[in-house]
Amino acid sequence: MDLTIQQLRVVLAVYEAGSFTAAAGDLHQAQSSLSRTVLEVERRLGVPLFERTTRRLEPTAEGREFVAIAHATVTAFDANLRHFAGFLDGQRGRVRVATLPSLAAILLPSIVSGYQREHPGVDLTIEDALAAEVLARVRAGEVDFAVTVVSATTEPIDDLHVTPVATDRFCCVFPPGHRFTECDEVAWSDLAREAFIAFDRTTSIRQHLDRAFAESGTVPTGGIEARNISAVAGLVAAGLGVSAVPGLVLPLVRFAGLEHRPLGDPRMERRIAVIRVPHRPLSPAARAFRTAITGASRSGQPLPPETAWLSA
Repeated sequence: MDLTIQQLRVVLAVYEAGSFTAAAGDLHQAQSSLSRTVLEVERRLGVPLFERTTRRLEPTAEGREFVAIAHATVTAFDANLRHFAGFLDGQRGRVRVATLPSLAAILLPSIVSGYQREHPGVDLTIEDALAAEVLARVRAGEVDFAVTVVSATTEPIDDLHVTPVATDRFCCVFPPGHRFTECDEVAWSDLAREAFIAFDRTTSIRQHLDRAFAESGTVPTGGIEARNISAVAGLVAAGLGVSAVPGLVLPLVRFAGLEHRPLGDPRMERRIAVIRVPHRPLSPAARAFRTAITGASRSGQPLPPETAWLSA
């Protein structure tokens, strides 16, 4: 049998009002029209829903069972329509974003907080991963878009739409009392005389370090490598060498009590961008979150030292 939502609404209105006349007044429809609708529903069901008396319509046993089903169906339908309306205006739905760990920890939290206050019904997921994994998730459609570093990447990204949002400058980090404390700025060539704690080759930071050392003609000494930011910070704090990190990583090494100075000659910066697949449309909620990120410079969201928003 095939019944419409409007037919179910009419049956419910007649049941709740107790008569065709009262229901017709509530729905602002002709009584004869409502009567025909109920008769058509009864014909399709093959059972009477109401016992007609001179005073009042009384539901049959089948009528009471059908009214319960109709009420649940209409309630669910209306709730789904409200959900869809919320989806259309960006207040419902799910948004998935891939990003690097340092960006997830430092760049995005204040933006996420503001977005969730304005879009409390959106299920927002921030997925942190290595740079290559971030790009793979975007291309595979596993996330709506990504916030990642696009400078010094070894992988072509011409197939992606790139919107730069921020930059951060590389700094030398070292334990208190180190000779670099007296410097206002450290040159990459100055690191040649220091044991150097390097990030391993799977990290986006390592790509920038290799380029900076190549441009400065410097070969770092020391053979210790680590992937995790906290591991690098701990090794530096133990006096085993110095390292270089971008500005957005500085808050993540603060626990180790390290000091930092900006690195120059050459000045090395990361460029951070929102990237997505151009032909894949974003939901209203995802577009709103993307706008919150790309417009963060106008909202004055605070950033760590050696880090700056790019004007939208």
